[in-house]
Amino acid sequence: MKIQSLRGMPDLFPEDLERWHLFESKLAKVFNSFNTHQIRVPFLESTELFLRSVGGASDIVNKELYSFLDRNEESICLRPEGTAGVIRAIIQKKQEQETHKLWYQGPMFRYERPQKGRLRQFHQIGVEYLGFEEGISEYELISMVIHINQSIGIKDFTLKVNHLGDEQAKESFSKALVSFLKPHIDDLHEKDQSRLNSNPMRILDSKEQSTQILLEGGPKFQDFISESSNKFLQNLIDAFKDQCNIQIDHSLVRGLDYYSGIVFEAVSEDLGAQDAFLGGGRYDNLSQQLGGKQMHAIGFAIGVERILELFNTQNIKQPPKVGFIVTGEQIPQKTSKIAQDLRVANNKIILQTFLSNGSLKSQLRKANKNNCNFVIIIGDTELKNEQVIWKDLSEDGDQELLSLQEITDKYINL
Repeated sequence: MKIQSLRGMPDLFPEDLERWHLFESKLAKVFNSFNTHQIRVPFLESTELFLRSVGGASDIVNKELYSFLDRNEESICLRPEGTAGVIRAIIQKKQEQETHKLWYQGPMFRYERPQKGRLRQFHQIGVEYLGFEEGISEYELISMVIHINQSIGIKDFTLKVNHLGDEQAKESFSKALVSFLKPHIDDLHEKDQSRLNSNPMRILDSKEQSTQILLEGGPKFQDFISESSNKFLQNLIDAFKDQCNIQIDHSLVRGLDYYSGIVFEAVSEDLGAQDAFLGGGRYDNLSQQLGGKQMHAIGFAIGVERILELFNTQNIKQPPKVGFIVTGEQIPQKTSKIAQDLRVANNKIILQTFLSNGSLKSQLRKANKNNCNFVIIIGDTELKNEQVIWKDLSEDGDQELLSLQEITDKYINL
């Protein structure tokens, strides 16, 4: 019997990763322009970290944690999201009183039914602004989201935003929502019935049409938050309405318990039912929940697999690719030196060596198959005379005989 990969744990091949690397390089430039620095935290964390951060009543903890006991009988798990680990790292280093602009990337793990848009191992790129009060940081992160989408060619997206107020507003609204829904509990979907007792605000985000119809007659969250919070939300909309399609969505609560204040989500109709590819918000209370000092915080995470479906590579200029063909009696010491010198001269060009003794015809076929723009051909005569043949593989491309110095000059200026 053949060994196969676990369900929902995909393999990524070179043809997949070329697109990933291009995407990641685009984002790295955006992060650098905002002076945001990378942090790396472990894949494995204490299970307690996520019980205390995302909430014991959340779907992640109840159904989706990859949690198990290690040899010391300690409960550990594969991380289901990135924020809690970053905050744990800052607390552990006693840096809660400092400001940080951080980004991270890597795999996350949730034990859920594999389907389009949802995998058990998936990848996120996240940004966390720590130590910054509500205000300018919200504007900068929304600006960063717009820059990211522009840099990878996403034009048709909607940015949904909401304000969750403070803890008192959330508590008052939750009580009003429970009082309204309890007489209609039999009309709620089974999942929403469970949320009514554990996390009532998550019902606002229900995908069940019957629940949404019922909520139309219920209390409105915007009536429970302060006038200043409502004004801040509206000012945010006004600031960016000329740059993207940005809308207030009072049903937006996000799936994790630690959010408070502004929350936001980027969605695209091109992704189908699972239309969100980026989401985040403010979480000023998380550091204290995890045993640290009070620390203002806001951030977002990008679902890499989802956003890659929207990544437009058509207008992105790829670096030239040059095939390096050696025929006849090979003298590896000499030909390898030529290839090495060319790579040193211009490392932005892809130099594809075929590492075979095939005929010129077969190697040219490989060069075309590998989408080479040009080839360098070195036969016995060329090697003896310290020359190479430069061939343009475009339809009307020419061919010329060049000295080693001439090919180096051409390679530098290609």
